[in-house]
Amino acid sequence: MGRAVPLDPAAIRSRFPALRRTQHGLPVAYLDGPGGSQMVDSCIEQMTAYLRAGAANLHGAFATSQETDALLAEARAAAAALLGAAPQEVAFGQNMTSLAFAVASALGPTWGKGDNIVVTELDHRGNVDPWARAARLAGAEVRWLPVDTDRLVLDSGALEGVITERTRLVAIGRASNAVGTITDVAAIARLASSAGAIVAVDAVHAAPHLPIDRDQLGADILFCSAYKFFGPHLGIVAIRDELFGRLDVARVAPAPASPPDKLETGTQNHEALAGLLGAVSFIASLGAGTTLRERLVAGVAEIGEWEDGLAAGFRKDLASIPGLRLYQAAEDVEKTPTIALTLAGHSPRAVAAYLADHGVFVGDGNFYASTLDERLGTLATGGWVRVGLAPYTTAQELATCRDCLHRLAASANR
Repeated sequence: MGRAVPLDPAAIRSRFPALRRTQHGLPVAYLDGPGGSQMVDSCIEQMTAYLRAGAANLHGAFATSQETDALLAEARAAAAALLGAAPQEVAFGQNMTSLAFAVASALGPTWGKGDNIVVTELDHRGNVDPWARAARLAGAEVRWLPVDTDRLVLDSGALEGVITERTRLVAIGRASNAVGTITDVAAIARLASSAGAIVAVDAVHAAPHLPIDRDQLGADILFCSAYKFFGPHLGIVAIRDELFGRLDVARVAPAPASPPDKLETGTQNHEALAGLLGAVSFIASLGAGTTLRERLVAGVAEIGEWEDGLAAGFRKDLASIPGLRLYQAAEDVEKTPTIALTLAGHSPRAVAAYLADHGVFVGDGNFYASTLDERLGTLATGGWVRVGLAPYTTAQELATCRDCLHRLAASANR
Protein backbone atom coordinates (compact mmCIF):
# COMPACT_ATOMS: atom_id res chain seq x y z
CA MET A 1 0.00 0.00 0.00
CA GLY A 2 0.97 3.68 -0.04
CA ARG A 3 0.42 6.49 -2.48
CA ALA A 4 1.61 6.54 -6.05
CA VAL A 5 2.14 10.32 -6.07
CA PRO A 6 2.25 12.92 -3.26
CA LEU A 7 -1.05 14.40 -2.19
CA ASP A 8 -1.71 17.46 -4.37
CA PRO A 9 -3.62 20.16 -2.42
CA ALA A 10 -4.44 22.16 -5.55
CA ALA A 11 -5.86 19.10 -7.28
CA ILE A 12 -7.90 18.26 -4.20
CA ARG A 13 -9.30 21.79 -3.95
CA SER A 14 -10.38 21.63 -7.58
CA ARG A 15 -12.72 18.78 -6.61
CA PHE A 16 -14.81 20.90 -4.21
CA PRO A 17 -17.14 23.37 -5.96
CA ALA A 18 -18.05 25.15 -2.69
CA LEU A 19 -14.49 26.49 -2.46
CA ARG A 20 -15.34 28.98 -5.21
CA ARG A 21 -17.65 30.86 -2.87
CA THR A 22 -16.75 34.36 -1.65
CA GLN A 23 -17.89 36.34 1.40
CA HIS A 24 -17.70 40.15 1.33
CA GLY A 25 -15.48 39.77 -1.73
CA LEU A 26 -13.10 37.41 0.08
CA PRO A 27 -12.56 33.72 -0.67
CA VAL A 28 -14.21 31.53 1.95
CA ALA A 29 -12.02 29.35 4.17
CA TYR A 30 -14.15 26.43 5.33
CA LEU A 31 -12.65 25.60 8.72
CA ASP A 32 -15.89 24.10 10.02
CA GLY A 33 -15.23 20.55 8.78
CA PRO A 34 -16.05 18.82 12.10
CA GLY A 35 -19.59 20.14 11.75
CA GLY A 36 -19.81 18.87 8.19
CA SER A 37 -17.34 18.84 5.32
CA GLN A 38 -17.94 20.25 1.87
CA MET A 39 -19.13 17.81 -0.80
CA VAL A 40 -16.66 16.51 -3.34
CA ASP A 41 -17.67 16.86 -6.99
CA SER A 42 -18.01 13.10 -7.54
CA CYS A 43 -20.57 12.96 -4.73
CA ILE A 44 -22.65 15.74 -6.25
CA GLU A 45 -22.39 14.27 -9.73
CA GLN A 46 -23.42 10.76 -8.69
CA MET A 47 -26.40 12.07 -6.73
CA THR A 48 -27.67 14.06 -9.69
CA ALA A 49 -26.90 11.25 -12.14
CA TYR A 50 -29.06 8.87 -10.15
CA LEU A 51 -31.96 11.32 -10.10
CA ARG A 52 -31.63 12.21 -13.78
CA ALA A 53 -31.65 8.55 -14.81
CA GLY A 54 -34.94 7.93 -13.00
CA ALA A 55 -35.39 7.27 -9.29
CA ALA A 56 -37.34 4.27 -8.03
CA ASN A 57 -38.00 2.24 -4.92
CA LEU A 58 -36.58 -1.22 -4.32
CA HIS A 59 -37.58 -4.72 -5.45
CA GLY A 60 -39.47 -3.83 -8.62
CA ALA A 61 -39.57 -5.73 -11.91
CA PHE A 62 -38.46 -2.69 -13.92
CA ALA A 63 -35.05 -1.24 -14.74
CA THR A 64 -34.89 1.80 -12.46
CA SER A 65 -35.95 -0.26 -9.44
CA GLN A 66 -33.36 -2.92 -10.20
CA GLU A 67 -30.72 -0.20 -10.60
CA THR A 68 -31.65 1.09 -7.13
CA ASP A 69 -31.30 -2.45 -5.73
CA ALA A 70 -27.80 -2.61 -7.23
CA LEU A 71 -26.99 0.86 -5.90
CA LEU A 72 -27.90 -0.15 -2.35
CA ALA A 73 -25.74 -3.27 -2.57
CA GLU A 74 -22.81 -1.28 -3.94
CA ALA A 75 -23.18 1.35 -1.22
CA ARG A 76 -23.12 -1.36 1.47
CA ALA A 77 -19.95 -2.82 0.02
CA ALA A 78 -18.29 0.63 -0.13
CA ALA A 79 -19.21 1.50 3.45
CA ALA A 80 -18.04 -1.92 4.62
CA ALA A 81 -14.69 -1.39 2.90
CA LEU A 82 -14.32 1.98 4.60
CA LEU A 83 -15.06 0.60 8.07
CA GLY A 84 -13.50 -2.86 7.94
CA ALA A 85 -16.82 -4.70 8.13
CA ALA A 86 -18.84 -7.04 5.93
CA PRO A 87 -21.56 -5.62 3.63
CA GLN A 88 -24.36 -7.52 5.38
CA GLU A 89 -23.33 -5.85 8.65
CA VAL A 90 -23.87 -2.31 7.30
CA ALA A 91 -27.13 -0.39 7.59
CA PHE A 92 -28.03 3.16 6.58
CA GLY A 93 -30.26 5.76 8.17
CA GLN A 94 -31.02 9.44 8.55
CA ASN A 95 -27.94 10.12 10.69
CA MET A 96 -25.80 8.55 13.40
CA THR A 97 -28.03 9.76 16.23
CA SER A 98 -31.21 8.30 14.75
CA LEU A 99 -29.48 4.99 14.19
CA ALA A 100 -28.13 5.00 17.76
CA PHE A 101 -31.62 5.56 19.18
CA ALA A 102 -32.95 2.69 17.06
CA VAL A 103 -30.22 0.28 18.16
CA ALA A 104 -30.50 1.39 21.80
CA SER A 105 -34.27 0.87 21.74
CA ALA A 106 -33.67 -2.69 20.57
CA LEU A 107 -31.03 -3.43 23.20
CA GLY A 108 -32.68 -1.72 26.17
CA PRO A 109 -35.35 -4.37 26.81
CA THR A 110 -32.57 -6.94 27.32
CA TRP A 111 -31.25 -4.96 30.30
CA GLY A 112 -32.70 -4.88 33.79
CA LYS A 113 -32.33 -3.73 37.36
CA GLY A 114 -28.81 -4.35 38.63
CA ASP A 115 -27.31 -3.97 35.15
CA ASN A 116 -25.34 -0.91 34.11
CA ILE A 117 -24.16 0.80 30.96
CA VAL A 118 -21.10 3.04 30.65
CA VAL A 119 -20.85 6.33 28.75
CA THR A 120 -18.11 8.95 28.80
CA GLU A 121 -17.73 12.62 29.66
CA LEU A 122 -15.70 13.23 26.49
CA ASP A 123 -18.32 12.13 24.00
CA HIS A 124 -20.86 13.81 21.76
CA ARG A 125 -24.28 13.29 23.34
CA GLY A 126 -25.32 11.25 20.31
CA ASN A 127 -23.26 8.43 21.82
CA VAL A 128 -24.62 9.05 25.32
CA ASP A 129 -28.32 9.82 25.39
CA PRO A 130 -29.66 6.94 23.25
CA TRP A 131 -28.01 4.43 25.59
CA ALA A 132 -28.81 6.38 28.76
CA ARG A 133 -32.48 6.65 27.82
CA ALA A 134 -32.71 2.93 27.09
CA ALA A 135 -31.00 2.15 30.40
CA ARG A 136 -33.36 4.36 32.38
CA LEU A 137 -36.40 2.74 30.76
CA ALA A 138 -34.98 -0.68 31.65
CA GLY A 139 -34.16 0.30 35.24
CA ALA A 140 -30.42 -0.10 34.61
CA GLU A 141 -27.75 2.22 36.00
CA VAL A 142 -25.95 4.79 33.85
CA ARG A 143 -22.27 5.09 34.75
CA TRP A 144 -19.87 7.75 33.54
CA LEU A 145 -16.23 7.28 32.61
CA PRO A 146 -14.72 10.61 33.69
CA VAL A 147 -12.49 12.91 31.68
CA ASP A 148 -9.19 14.14 33.06
CA THR A 149 -9.85 17.86 32.73
CA ASP A 150 -6.14 18.72 32.85
CA ARG A 151 -5.05 16.32 30.10
CA LEU A 152 -8.34 16.20 28.14
CA VAL A 153 -8.24 12.41 27.93
CA LEU A 154 -10.44 9.81 29.55
CA ASP A 155 -9.36 8.81 33.04
CA SER A 156 -8.12 5.29 32.33
CA GLY A 157 -7.50 4.74 36.04
CA ALA A 158 -11.25 4.76 36.62
CA LEU A 159 -11.98 2.03 34.08
CA GLU A 160 -11.87 -1.03 36.30
CA GLY A 161 -14.09 0.60 38.89
CA VAL A 162 -16.69 1.63 36.34
CA ILE A 163 -16.88 -1.49 34.15
CA THR A 164 -18.10 -4.58 36.02
CA GLU A 165 -19.57 -8.01 35.30
CA ARG A 166 -23.00 -6.33 35.24
CA THR A 167 -21.99 -3.87 32.52
CA ARG A 168 -24.11 -4.53 29.45
CA LEU A 169 -22.78 -1.85 27.10
CA VAL A 170 -19.85 0.55 26.91
CA ALA A 171 -20.27 3.53 24.55
CA ILE A 172 -17.12 5.40 23.61
CA GLY A 173 -15.96 7.82 20.93
CA ARG A 174 -12.93 7.12 18.76
CA ALA A 175 -12.14 10.84 18.74
CA SER A 176 -13.60 13.89 20.47
CA ASN A 177 -15.52 16.11 18.06
CA ALA A 178 -14.86 19.07 20.36
CA VAL A 179 -11.17 18.93 21.30
CA GLY A 180 -9.84 16.27 18.91
CA THR A 181 -8.50 13.78 21.46
CA ILE A 182 -8.13 10.31 19.91
CA THR A 183 -9.00 7.62 22.44
CA ASP A 184 -7.43 4.17 22.67
CA VAL A 185 -10.74 2.46 22.07
CA ALA A 186 -9.22 -0.99 21.64
CA ALA A 187 -7.85 -1.04 25.20
CA ILE A 188 -11.23 -0.08 26.66
CA ALA A 189 -13.02 -2.52 24.37
CA ARG A 190 -10.84 -5.40 25.60
CA LEU A 191 -11.83 -4.70 29.20
CA ALA A 192 -15.50 -4.29 28.24
CA SER A 193 -15.54 -7.49 26.21
CA SER A 194 -13.91 -9.46 29.01
CA ALA A 195 -16.83 -8.35 31.20
CA GLY A 196 -19.29 -9.51 28.54
CA ALA A 197 -20.36 -5.99 27.53
CA ILE A 198 -21.28 -4.77 24.07
CA VAL A 199 -18.99 -2.02 22.74
CA ALA A 200 -20.56 0.87 20.77
CA VAL A 201 -18.09 3.20 19.08
CA ASP A 202 -18.83 6.65 17.68
CA ALA A 203 -16.43 7.11 14.76
CA VAL A 204 -18.25 10.09 13.24
CA HIS A 205 -15.49 12.57 13.96
CA ALA A 206 -12.65 10.11 13.45
CA ALA A 207 -13.61 8.65 10.06
CA PRO A 208 -12.54 11.66 7.95
CA HIS A 209 -9.10 11.79 9.58
CA LEU A 210 -7.82 8.29 10.36
CA PRO A 211 -8.42 4.80 9.01
CA ILE A 212 -11.19 2.89 10.78
CA ASP A 213 -11.12 -0.87 11.38
CA ARG A 214 -14.16 -1.96 13.35
CA ASP A 215 -12.75 -5.31 14.40
CA GLN A 216 -9.33 -3.92 15.28
CA LEU A 217 -11.05 -1.40 17.54
CA GLY A 218 -13.01 -4.18 19.20
CA ALA A 219 -16.34 -2.53 18.41
CA ASP A 220 -19.57 -4.50 18.20
CA ILE A 221 -21.43 -1.44 16.91
CA LEU A 222 -19.71 1.35 14.99
CA PHE A 223 -21.27 4.56 13.69
CA CYS A 224 -20.19 7.20 11.21
CA SER A 225 -21.80 9.85 8.99
CA ALA A 226 -21.05 10.42 5.30
CA TYR A 227 -21.44 14.19 5.48
CA LYS A 228 -18.31 14.36 7.62
CA PHE A 229 -16.18 12.79 4.86
CA PHE A 230 -17.18 14.80 1.78
CA GLY A 231 -20.49 13.02 1.19
CA PRO A 232 -24.23 13.52 1.74
CA HIS A 233 -26.25 13.59 4.95
CA LEU A 234 -26.41 9.87 5.62
CA GLY A 235 -25.90 7.84 8.78
CA ILE A 236 -24.02 4.53 8.69
CA VAL A 237 -23.75 1.75 11.27
CA ALA A 238 -21.74 -1.47 11.11
CA ILE A 239 -22.96 -4.11 13.59
CA ARG A 240 -21.33 -7.47 14.18
CA ASP A 241 -23.35 -10.12 12.38
CA GLU A 242 -24.20 -12.18 15.46
CA LEU A 243 -25.42 -9.17 17.43
CA PHE A 244 -27.26 -7.73 14.44
CA GLY A 245 -29.12 -10.97 13.95
CA ARG A 246 -30.60 -10.94 17.46
CA LEU A 247 -31.55 -7.25 17.58
CA ASP A 248 -35.30 -6.90 17.92
CA VAL A 249 -35.75 -3.57 16.18
CA ALA A 250 -38.97 -1.65 15.60
CA ARG A 251 -40.30 -2.30 12.09
CA VAL A 252 -43.50 -2.69 10.16
CA ALA A 253 -44.75 -6.28 9.80
CA PRO A 254 -44.08 -6.81 6.06
CA ALA A 255 -40.53 -5.42 6.27
CA PRO A 256 -37.58 -7.84 6.23
CA ALA A 257 -36.79 -9.39 9.61
CA SER A 258 -33.15 -10.10 8.79
CA PRO A 259 -30.14 -7.79 8.91
CA PRO A 260 -29.24 -5.34 7.62
CA ASP A 261 -32.61 -4.47 6.05
CA LYS A 262 -34.54 -4.73 9.31
CA LEU A 263 -32.84 -1.63 10.72
CA GLU A 264 -33.51 0.48 7.63
CA THR A 265 -36.95 1.77 8.56
CA GLY A 266 -38.97 2.90 5.54
CA THR A 267 -37.60 4.04 2.22
CA GLN A 268 -33.93 4.97 2.20
CA ASN A 269 -32.40 8.12 0.71
CA HIS A 270 -31.28 6.51 -2.52
CA GLU A 271 -29.69 9.60 -4.03
CA ALA A 272 -27.59 9.92 -0.85
CA LEU A 273 -26.41 6.34 -1.32
CA ALA A 274 -25.25 7.34 -4.80
CA GLY A 275 -23.46 10.31 -3.27
CA LEU A 276 -21.78 8.06 -0.73
CA LEU A 277 -20.23 6.11 -3.58
CA GLY A 278 -18.84 9.34 -5.00
CA ALA A 279 -17.30 10.31 -1.65
CA VAL A 280 -15.77 6.88 -1.13
CA SER A 281 -14.31 6.85 -4.64
CA PHE A 282 -12.67 10.23 -3.96
CA ILE A 283 -10.98 8.97 -0.80
CA ALA A 284 -9.87 5.79 -2.55
CA SER A 285 -8.35 7.83 -5.38
CA LEU A 286 -5.86 9.32 -2.89
CA GLY A 287 -4.35 5.96 -1.94
CA ALA A 288 -2.81 2.99 -3.69
CA GLY A 289 -3.61 -0.69 -3.26
CA THR A 290 -5.10 -3.71 -4.97
CA THR A 291 -8.44 -3.64 -3.13
CA LEU A 292 -10.90 -0.89 -2.35
CA ARG A 293 -10.21 -1.40 1.36
CA GLU A 294 -6.46 -0.94 0.85
CA ARG A 295 -6.97 2.20 -1.23
CA LEU A 296 -9.34 3.66 1.35
CA VAL A 297 -7.00 2.97 4.27
CA ALA A 298 -4.12 4.53 2.36
CA GLY A 299 -6.24 7.47 1.20
CA VAL A 300 -7.48 8.34 4.68
CA ALA A 301 -3.92 8.01 6.00
CA GLU A 302 -2.72 10.49 3.36
CA ILE A 303 -5.45 12.92 4.33
CA GLY A 304 -4.51 12.59 7.99
CA GLU A 305 -0.82 13.14 7.33
CA TRP A 306 -1.53 16.32 5.35
CA GLU A 307 -3.94 17.70 7.92
CA ASP A 308 -1.74 16.86 10.91
CA GLY A 309 1.22 18.72 9.42
CA LEU A 310 -0.86 21.86 8.97
CA ALA A 311 -2.50 21.53 12.39
CA ALA A 312 0.82 21.21 14.23
CA GLY A 313 2.08 24.51 12.84
CA PHE A 314 -1.26 26.21 13.42
CA ARG A 315 -1.38 25.16 17.06
CA LYS A 316 2.09 26.63 17.60
CA ASP A 317 1.04 29.90 15.97
CA LEU A 318 -2.08 30.17 18.14
CA ALA A 319 -0.16 29.56 21.36
CA SER A 320 1.55 32.94 20.97
CA ILE A 321 -1.69 34.98 20.78
CA PRO A 322 -2.33 36.91 24.02
CA GLY A 323 -5.49 35.83 25.83
CA LEU A 324 -6.03 32.80 23.60
CA ARG A 325 -6.46 29.47 25.37
CA LEU A 326 -6.19 26.17 23.57
CA TYR A 327 -8.20 23.20 24.82
CA GLN A 328 -6.13 20.23 23.75
CA ALA A 329 -4.48 17.10 25.06
CA ALA A 330 -0.74 16.96 25.64
CA GLU A 331 1.68 16.65 22.73
CA ASP A 332 2.12 12.91 23.33
CA VAL A 333 -1.62 12.31 22.84
CA GLU A 334 -2.79 11.64 19.29
CA LYS A 335 -5.32 14.19 18.04
CA THR A 336 -7.41 14.94 14.99
CA PRO A 337 -6.76 18.30 13.27
CA THR A 338 -9.50 19.90 15.37
CA ILE A 339 -8.63 22.86 17.56
CA ALA A 340 -10.86 24.23 20.33
CA LEU A 341 -10.06 27.64 21.79
CA THR A 342 -11.36 30.63 23.67
CA LEU A 343 -10.22 34.25 23.44
CA ALA A 344 -10.31 36.46 26.51
CA GLY A 345 -12.73 39.37 26.24
CA HIS A 346 -14.73 37.83 23.42
CA SER A 347 -17.46 35.19 23.46
CA PRO A 348 -16.99 32.23 21.11
CA ARG A 349 -19.92 33.48 19.01
CA ALA A 350 -18.34 36.94 18.72
CA VAL A 351 -15.03 35.40 17.62
CA ALA A 352 -16.79 33.22 15.04
CA ALA A 353 -18.75 36.21 13.72
CA TYR A 354 -15.57 38.31 13.42
CA LEU A 355 -13.81 35.54 11.52
CA ALA A 356 -16.84 35.07 9.25
CA ASP A 357 -16.68 38.74 8.32
CA HIS A 358 -13.16 38.02 7.05
CA GLY A 359 -14.19 34.95 5.07
CA VAL A 360 -13.15 32.39 7.70
CA PHE A 361 -15.94 29.99 8.67
CA VAL A 362 -15.50 28.27 12.05
CA GLY A 363 -17.87 26.73 14.58
CA ASP A 364 -18.75 27.92 18.06
CA GLY A 365 -20.58 26.32 20.97
CA ASN A 366 -20.18 22.91 22.55
CA PHE A 367 -21.06 20.84 19.48
CA TYR A 368 -23.21 18.50 21.60
CA ALA A 369 -20.19 17.60 23.74
CA SER A 370 -22.12 19.30 26.52
CA THR A 371 -20.82 17.17 29.39
CA LEU A 372 -17.24 18.08 28.51
CA ASP A 373 -18.34 21.71 28.26
CA GLU A 374 -19.73 21.52 31.80
CA ARG A 375 -16.65 19.78 33.19
CA LEU A 376 -14.31 22.38 31.70
CA GLY A 377 -16.36 25.29 33.02
CA THR A 378 -16.99 26.82 29.61
CA LEU A 379 -20.72 26.16 29.37
CA ALA A 380 -21.77 29.54 30.82
CA THR A 381 -19.52 31.47 28.43
CA GLY A 382 -20.65 29.80 25.21
CA GLY A 383 -18.32 26.83 24.87
CA TRP A 384 -15.45 27.10 22.43
CA VAL A 385 -14.43 28.30 19.01
CA ARG A 386 -13.65 25.21 16.94
CA VAL A 387 -11.29 25.28 13.97
CA GLY A 388 -11.35 22.07 11.96
CA LEU A 389 -9.06 21.19 9.09
CA ALA A 390 -9.89 19.16 5.99
CA PRO A 391 -7.77 17.98 3.04
CA TYR A 392 -8.83 21.09 1.13
CA THR A 393 -7.48 23.39 3.88
CA THR A 394 -4.43 25.49 2.98
CA ALA A 395 -1.64 27.07 5.00
CA GLN A 396 -2.79 30.47 3.70
CA GLU A 397 -6.29 29.95 5.07
CA LEU A 398 -4.86 29.10 8.47
CA ALA A 399 -2.59 32.14 8.32
CA THR A 400 -5.63 34.32 7.63
CA CYS A 401 -7.42 32.79 10.61
CA ARG A 402 -4.37 33.32 12.82
CA ASP A 403 -3.96 36.95 11.74
CA CYS A 404 -7.63 37.67 12.42
CA LEU A 405 -7.34 36.19 15.90
CA HIS A 406 -4.22 38.28 16.53
CA ARG A 407 -6.08 41.46 15.55
CA LEU A 408 -9.08 40.56 17.65
CA ALA A 409 -6.87 39.80 20.66
CA ALA A 410 -5.11 43.12 20.24
CA SER A 411 -8.42 45.00 20.16
CA ALA A 412 -9.35 43.55 23.54
CA ASN A 413 -6.13 44.83 25.07
CA ARG A 414 -6.44 48.43 23.93
